[in-house]
Amino acid sequence: MLNARFFSTIAHIRDLPEGSQREVAFAGRSNAGKSSAINSIANQKRLAFASKTPGRTQHLNFFEAQVGRFLVDLPGYGFAKAPFTQQRAWQQLIGGYLADRRQLVGLVLIMDIRHPLTDLDRHLLDWFRPTGKPIHILLSKADKLSRSQAMQVIRTVQTELSEAGSSARVQLFSSTHRIGLEEAETVIRLWLDMVKPAKATLPPALDADSATMQPSAPDSQATP
Repeated sequence: MLNARFFSTIAHIRDLPEGSQREVAFAGRSNAGKSSAINSIANQKRLAFASKTPGRTQHLNFFEAQVGRFLVDLPGYGFAKAPFTQQRAWQQLIGGYLADRRQLVGLVLIMDIRHPLTDLDRHLLDWFRPTGKPIHILLSKADKLSRSQAMQVIRTVQTELSEAGSSARVQLFSSTHRIGLEEAETVIRLWLDMVKPAKATLPPALDADSATMQPSAPDSQATP
């Protein structure tokens, strides 16, 4: 996994990290499983927090995966319980970041597989598309459906995206069952230009018969 760590919380565009080189943003409707997805991908249990009241997270949270490489947790777009003035402030923060942030290289959109492509999801997809930056959709909580049901949903979502002219990629995902975790990490590493550490190569296991020491062959150069 990425082994990310908390870096900073940003309330204003002017405070965005200056030393950043590449950033991947995570967006989604409140309660879609965004925090759980970030925690799983970042290999942390409590890195991103889900608000007890949907739509109350107000800032951009930056998590550093490597020097200059960041995962960015955007406020969930569940604004029903927030005052209108607060909604506008969040929209300006999110909109300004997504539209103008040069270091932003891709958007991960988390959607509950049982409620995909809400009006807010469609609005974000339509709004972000002109940036030309890639979008990768995680259909979260995939363990809540049978395999056949999940595959039907992914086909339906892919069809609607294609008809809308979107090139977004879609995959199944579950934090609790670790479904799609490696696929999501691969995409994010590619966007962040981070090489996945190679696994240590262990010598082949020896069985009981071959594990004994064998005498060395005589040195052919030795004199009698």
